[in-house]
Amino acid sequence: MGIIETKELTKIFSSGSKKVIALSEFNLSLERGTIFGLLGPNGAGKTTLIKILLSIIFPSSGYASVLGRSLSDYTVKEKIGYLPENHRYPNYLTGGEVLRFFGRLSGMDGAVLDKKIDELLELMNLTKWKKTKVKTYSKGMMQRLGLAQAMINDPELIFLDEPTDGVDPLGRKEIRDILLELKSRSKTIFLNSHLLSEVELITDRVAILNKGKLLREGTVQELTEKKEEYRLSVESSDSSFKMPAVYNGVMISNVKDNFYSVKATDTNQLNQFIDYLRQNKILISGIVKEKSTLEDMFISLIQQAEKETVQ
Repeated sequence: MGIIETKELTKIFSSGSKKVIALSEFNLSLERGTIFGLLGPNGAGKTTLIKILLSIIFPSSGYASVLGRSLSDYTVKEKIGYLPENHRYPNYLTGGEVLRFFGRLSGMDGAVLDKKIDELLELMNLTKWKKTKVKTYSKGMMQRLGLAQAMINDPELIFLDEPTDGVDPLGRKEIRDILLELKSRSKTIFLNSHLLSEVELITDRVAILNKGKLLREGTVQELTEKKEEYRLSVESSDSSFKMPAVYNGVMISNVKDNFYSVKATDTNQLNQFIDYLRQNKILISGIVKEKSTLEDMFISLIQQAEKETVQ
């Protein structure tokens, strides 16, 4: 069983006679020790899903489990960390005092808590800011302190809602490195973010939600690869050779100089084309499978879903 399992998970909000389907028959199985990215436009149902998994709200129908336990088992929260979006801490507290407060809420105290605070501040590169009031912290420092707060109880599963929102490029790089470090410690990270370029760099799997419905789920590579489309670079020793536009069903278009875009229906067809080039003494200097960015795929998928809704 995965660390998170959902089956036909549905949430409907009602206000009088009006009903809003925030989540519709959502199915997911998330393995331990992975970084999972949840993507979607505003109002897609991302926050609703996280709140259900945290038992902040309850589903209308369907089933979900976290860490192999039912959502009704409140003891599972002892092994969960959570960093909400736009988190705030009292300005009069120092970084160390914030962590001490949350540590005591988690049932920790004494030397064990002292050691944990120092370890997390070091991991987040905040050791020298331990006794500094958080009102002087930058956005990046606040986000790293928030990560430390989510880690104070040494959780197995960590929910992060927009952890790099408003952080500059250097700060985002630091946070990415921290998340990868947490993954190396066998932590499972559930990441909700609208920064697709960030998600693409660190996630093992992603799911795309739109209007409560799961559109696609898989690895970044699976979602961004263009099936049977390749970028080909060649060197020709025969100046009279002209690259055909079509060869045995393979579509070839010149991108620039000796670079071509090649579309084949399958690998057998591609290899036949490669054999043809070799027979004509064309040297192949490189061939790679084309892929779009996660952002390109995301926009295309959402636009297609919107068109289907209108129809």
